[in-house]
Amino acid sequence: MKNLYQMTNTELKQYISQHRNDEDAFHAAMKVVMSRRDPDRRHPYPLELKNHETEVEAILREKLAQTE
Repeated sequence: MKNLYQMTNTELKQYISQHRNDEDAFHAAMKVVMSRRDPDRRHPYPLELKNHETEVEAILREKLAQTE
């Protein structure tokens, strides 16, 4: 297996696409991708929120505003 930690995110995405039917390779690459996520940008699981409908709607509105 290639050294996944030395790949760029673009290379990892290509690798994941090429190995989508190889469960071990797919999970190993996804683990590397997920480890690179910025913890400050993660959103909580919706049902863990007090008022999940309102808070999820606010998160989605914020994301939509960023794309406009």
